[in-house]
Amino acid sequence: MTSQDTPRGFAFALSAYFLWGFLPFFMKAVGHIPPPEVIAHRVLWSLPIAALVLLARGELRGLWPILKQPRMLLMGTATAALISVNWGIYVWAIGAGHALDAALGYYINPLFSVFLGAVLLGEKLKPRQLVAIGLAACAVILLTFAAGKLPLVALGLTVTWGFYAYLKRSLPLGANEGFFLEILILSPLALGYVIWIGANGTGHFGGPDLDTVLLMSCGLVTALPLMLYANGAKGLRLSTIGILQYIAPTMILLIAVLAFGEHFGTAQLIAFPMIWAALAIYTSALFSKT
Repeated sequence: MTSQDTPRGFAFALSAYFLWGFLPFFMKAVGHIPPPEVIAHRVLWSLPIAALVLLARGELRGLWPILKQPRMLLMGTATAALISVNWGIYVWAIGAGHALDAALGYYINPLFSVFLGAVLLGEKLKPRQLVAIGLAACAVILLTFAAGKLPLVALGLTVTWGFYAYLKRSLPLGANEGFFLEILILSPLALGYVIWIGANGTGHFGGPDLDTVLLMSCGLVTALPLMLYANGAKGLRLSTIGILQYIAPTMILLIAVLAFGEHFGTAQLIAFPMIWAALAIYTSALFSKT
């Protein structure tokens, strides 16, 4: 992380967030394919892309010592499990018409990460951060009462990504290497699952041409924004990233309502402004010492 924004870092990060923002359109296109199959292909087709990036950067060789350390493999397995569950929730949510809940989850993410830092790492919260977390919690409670149930999609995305980010901090690897390690760990399971459903005749790969192309594209839409973000974050201040990260959920929200026609009722009209206010307060704390 740098103390000064660079044009290169800004361009990379902005590209990553816009790609994540448009991702619901792709996920809607594969909505008829079971989420486990989509996740399996995200893993398998991301592996060669990530390997080529590491090879081009001369970072692939440095992974071999890590693979010999049981503790690092255990940590990598934990983060791989969390990110695969996160992907699964997201893929299902878009296909099942819950993109609005997904947007809510990604809005809450940074606030939950701050909360985790306080609870698990003993990080001291600023007064504004406490207010922001409290306001977001009130918004979730409001949505829960309005719907008569917890917003499980939003909370699932928030919790899995929050703990994923927390555990990633313990891995002595760069973002590119960490991502490669995770999908390398998941690859045997993904390959076994694809072979199994193919043998049962329930797989979509190798079927209609469009399905095959979409599944092969899963690697690109997964790996590209992650790689762009990893390189962009190195050239941006933490406060700048804190602002840019709201681009994707805002785009998802607009797509959910305007393109997918999801219901945005009274509860959402109250709760989402509460979330935005919480994020504004949280972001202002990034620029303040109090």
